[in-house]
Order: sequence, then C-alpha cells, then structure tokens
Amino acid sequence: MSNNYTILITDYAWSSIEPERQILAEVGANVIVAESGDEDELISLAPTVDGILTCWKPVRDCVISEASKCQIIARYGIGLDNIDVASATENGIIVTNVPAYCVDEVSDHAMALLLACARKIPQYNASVKSNNWDQNIGHQMYRLREKTLGIVGFGHIGKALIPKAMAFGLSVKVCSPRTSSDMVEDHGAEKVSFQELLTTSDIITIHVPLTSETQYMFSKDEFKAMKSTAFLINTARGGIVDTLALSTALQNGEIAGAGIDVLETEPPHKDEPLLHLDNVIITPHAAFISEESIIELQETAAKSVVQVLSGEMPESVVNPSVLEQPNLRAKSLLKETILNLSSTT
Repeated sequence: MSNNYTILITDYAWSSIEPERQILAEVGANVIVAESGDEDELISLAPTVDGILTCWKPVRDCVISEASKCQIIARYGIGLDNIDVASATENGIIVTNVPAYCVDEVSDHAMALLLACARKIPQYNASVKSNNWDQNIGHQMYRLREKTLGIVGFGHIGKALIPKAMAFGLSVKVCSPRTSSDMVEDHGAEKVSFQELLTTSDIITIHVPLTSETQYMFSKDEFKAMKSTAFLINTARGGIVDTLALSTALQNGEIAGAGIDVLETEPPHKDEPLLHLDNVIITPHAAFISEESIIELQETAAKSVVQVLSGEMPESVVNPSVLEQPNLRAKSLLKETILNLSSTT
C-alpha cells in the first residue's frame, strides 16, 4: 500500500523509531527524521510533509506556515508548549497529544524526589563515598507522617500522586482553580488557594502545563511565602519556576531544598548555580522514562497520525475547534464532523 505520505519526526529521545515506522507503514507513509531539528532545517523540510511527530523541538508558526500539506502535528507527550497550537488551528491542522502518557512514571519520580529530599539520600550517599560516616550533615530531618503535601494541578499525574503520598501518611492539599472542591475531596485531598498551599505545605510538587499563566508561577515572592523547612518538587516544566529565584532561595535558606527534573535551559549551562548547591537534586528530564512508557508513547503518537490520514478521529485532539473549520486539511474528518453535527441538531 502506498499513498505517498511523508511524516517528519523532528526529534526523539529513545534508541529506535521502528515502532513508528511499522505503524505508519499501515498507510504507506514514508518517515524522514530531522538531523538537528533546528528551525531552519524544519522550515526546509516542512513543505513536503503530511504529518509531523515532535518531542521537544519547537514547531512554531514559521515552520507551520511552510507545511502546506500537513494534516496533523502529533506531540510525543502531554505538554504543548513547543507547538504553536494557534497557528496550527489557523492553518487547519489537527494537533494531538498523549494525555495519559507516563502517569505512573512521573508520579513515581515526583515521589522519589520527595523522599530523596526529605531523607537526604544524595547527601548521605556522597558523604559516605567520601569516607565521611556522619549522620549530621545538611538540613534537619522531620518525620513525613502527618506532614502536608501541596499539589499544584489536578490532572492525571496529580491525581495519581495522591494515593502514593497518602501511603506515607502525608495529608494532601490541592490548588486547581478550575476543579471543584467535591472532586478533589473524592480523591481524599483538600482544595485550597494557591496562597494557602504556599504557606501551609511542607512539600510542594508541580503538575501543571507551562502556559502564559503558569510561567514563573514560582518566583521570589512565592519562595518567601513558603516554610523555611519546605521542599519544592518540579517534574512538569522548567519555565514554571524562576531558576534564579530558586537558587537564591536555596542559598538563603528560604526553603530547605528542591528536587527537579526540568530546567529552564536543558541541558543547563556549566555555570548554572543550581548545579553547585547541595540542597537541590537534579535529574535530566527523565521522569517520563520506562521501557513500557516509551513504547506506549511511540505507538500512541504514531497511531494518531495514521488515524487522521485514514480519515478517522484521533483519540486526543487538543484543538477541537479546527474540526469545524472549512480549511481543515483532513477533509474526510471535516465531512464526518459535519454529519455528526447535522445528526445532533
């Protein structure tokens, strides 16, 4: 079968794209992989492609406007901050993501960072390996049971973290303005304002997307409001936290420590202050990784492309308004949407 489709993979973080190739072959699609994923390269490749699969490389308006044949941009993951969704919608392109991806992995990683911070695991390990057998290093330690975990966001990952935290005896507060108190309470937690979460939590963990509303959600004022014994955990996006303000807060003892998997600049510059602080744990944007989650991600994202090219509705369309636009590139989906709307009126 050959429909002469071409799919561009801008970048990926795993060893093989064979799962994508096999799935895309179902519609006779040819795969091209960007060498660098830099914007100039993507612009040069865009005019020939019918779909784009992207992990972290930016797919901005300058790329989208050149992709005159493209029907779908599929994100390898949940967050959409690297895709200009508004531009894609304006150009009649469907955008998809994988909203249920790596829920177990990221919630596990957040819990692991929480425990490592609270129990000083990295500091003890480094100290012992430096021939220093001393329990009295670093910050004071406190029992986790009956402490308060503040969760910012109430998506799949935030929800998955609640029972894991409660198993350690933590009480859980949630800040999620668009979620009802009843829904939060149904999960065994308490809905609170952002300010109350800041001032009453012993650990705060971030699980919101990076948007114009959440950029620098945590900066110097927020750190000053937190307890001096509190820890910040971030497995979401680096831009939600003002890195300079965080390093200052950690150095000044405004908060006790941090466990972060994401940074504003990845990889960080060699002179990044956070790299030289003992009270911060940094992992290399690895919270999503497991053998199972990677395969699931590859297959789900590729299936979304196949569905659109086959005239079927993909599972997760993040810009549903595009389905009602006359310039929708996936014409068979446009017909299906019109029929569905007609049958419900």
